[in-house]
Amino acid sequence: MVLSATALVVAIVVFVVPFLFILLTSSKDRADASRLEFAFPEQFQFFENMIAVLQTRDWMLVRAFVNSTVLTVVSVALMVVFAAMVGFVLQRRRSRLNGLINAMVIAGLIIPPAIVPTIWVLQGLGLYATLPGLILIEVAYSLSFCIVLYRAFISTIPKELDEAAILDGATGLQLFFRVILPLLKPVTVTVIVVNTVAVFNDFTNPLYYLPGDANATVQLTLYNFQSEFSTSWNYLFMDILLITIPPLIVFLLFNRQIVAGMTAGAVKG
Repeated sequence: MVLSATALVVAIVVFVVPFLFILLTSSKDRADASRLEFAFPEQFQFFENMIAVLQTRDWMLVRAFVNSTVLTVVSVALMVVFAAMVGFVLQRRRSRLNGLINAMVIAGLIIPPAIVPTIWVLQGLGLYATLPGLILIEVAYSLSFCIVLYRAFISTIPKELDEAAILDGATGLQLFFRVILPLLKPVTVTVIVVNTVAVFNDFTNPLYYLPGDANATVQLTLYNFQSEFSTSWNYLFMDILLITIPPLIVFLLFNRQIVAGMTAGAVKG
C-alpha cells in the first residue's frame, strides 16, 4: 500500500505537474508567461494563443504536422515489414551468415550514428534535405531494435505451422504474410506505438538531414518562438502542448499493448 501510494505521488510529480505547467503557461499572455511561475493566468488566452501559433509563418505548424505524419506513417510501416521479415528469416533459417547478421544487428543497437558520413551518403544519392531521405534514416536507425523484438517473438511460434503451410502449397511470401504476420500482432502493436512516438517526437534527425522551412517537422517549429534575445514563452509552450498531445494519446491508448508486446517473447519462451 505504501509503495503504491509512493509510486502514485512520484508519477504525479514527474508527469502530471510538468504537463499542468505547460497547460497553464500556454494560457497566459506574453508578460505573464515570461515570469515562468506555476500559477493561474491573470488573463486566460488559451484559444488566442493557439490561433496565433497555428498562423505563425504562414501556417508553418500545419505544414509541419503533415510532414511529421507522412514521415511517421511511412517510416513505421517500413520498419514493421522489414523487421518482421528479417526476424523471421533469422529465426527460421540457420546459415553461416546468421552470426555475422546478428553481430550487425547488435552493432546497430550499440554504435551511435555518424552524422557527417550519413550526410555525404544522402548527398551522393540525391536524398539530402528530402523527406524520402529522412524516412530511410529513421528506418535504418530503428531497424535493429525492431528486429530483436520480432525475432524473440517469432521464436515462440511453433515451426509446425510453417511445415503445415508449406505442405498445403504455400510459397515463402504466402507463409509469411498469411500465416506468420497475423500471429505477430502483439509485438507489431508494440513496434508501431513505440516507433510512432519516437519518430513523431524526433528532433535531431530532421534538424540534421531535413533543413528548410518547407520540410519542417513539428519539433523544429519550436524555433519559431525563441531566439537569442527574446522568447515568447506563451507561444512556445502552446506549441509544445499541441505537438505533445498526439503521441500522448497514442501512448495512453496502447500502453497495455506495449507492455504485452515487449514481454510476450520472454514469457512464452
